[in-house]
Amino acid sequence: MIRPPYLQSGDKVALISPAGIIAESVLQYAEELLHSWGLEPVRGRYVLSQCGYFAGTDAERAEDLQGALDSEEIRAIFCTRGGYGCLRIVEKLDYSMFQGNPKWLVGFSDITVLHTKLTSLGIESLHGPMPQSFEKTTGEALERLRCFLFGEVTSYSLPPHPLNREGVVRSDLTGGNLSLLHCIRSTVIEYRQKGAVLFIEDVGENLYAIDRMMQSFKLTGRLADLQGLIVGGFSEMHAGSFGKTAEEIIREAVEEYDYSLCFGFPAGHIPGNYPLILGSSIELSVEQEGCEITFL
Repeated sequence: MIRPPYLQSGDKVALISPAGIIAESVLQYAEELLHSWGLEPVRGRYVLSQCGYFAGTDAERAEDLQGALDSEEIRAIFCTRGGYGCLRIVEKLDYSMFQGNPKWLVGFSDITVLHTKLTSLGIESLHGPMPQSFEKTTGEALERLRCFLFGEVTSYSLPPHPLNREGVVRSDLTGGNLSLLHCIRSTVIEYRQKGAVLFIEDVGENLYAIDRMMQSFKLTGRLADLQGLIVGGFSEMHAGSFGKTAEEIIREAVEEYDYSLCFGFPAGHIPGNYPLILGSSIELSVEQEGCEITFL
């Protein structure tokens, strides 16, 4: 995998909206934060546009993202928010110039679609906070995002979790939002490398839907192909009468496999949304004392 160059003070970074609509006030807050990091934010032409549910038409959103991908001046791309929309434009883009001049793409949730595409192209990207969530993200998580972007990549040490399974593995990290990963399975952009470590998170789902997605992945062999699983935040779940937590549902679905399991990683639709380098080779070490994730 290719790791994009780290940022330096004075670098220009793009703010684009490939999915849902964002407010001017949210954008201004993000610009102030990025300025405080020594960066120069550049708004996409249609970053504040609206077309029904989306931040502009498919053509407008694709034009902004294409421009950011192709620009020699732009050193990172911040997707302003998720929602829905990336699936409508991901295959309308030309990635040839980007592959020759890669840069960091930052986001989560619906941005999982773009992360998966870049992973399939062999380019690393950052699963992490984006402008829509900046104000609600903890200072520690935002500082870790800044550090990662500027090349201060550190490991994570997590406390033990009762659902963890011990083991050590070195492999590539893939994944993102579970619902989106389920949505793009068997499509032209699905990245299905055998032996990968998969990260998953989700928000606002019915627990039966979590079970349905996990069982579906199991039936397609997706879970058997893994060497490790990292489970992030599963927030605002709708319990109904299912009788299990999201984490218990996931643990049950992978019970028959013997790979490392790390539960409780602080990433996803939660205030402590810490960054992960998708596509990166990592070492995942799960022991009785806790879990450590190191980017290689």
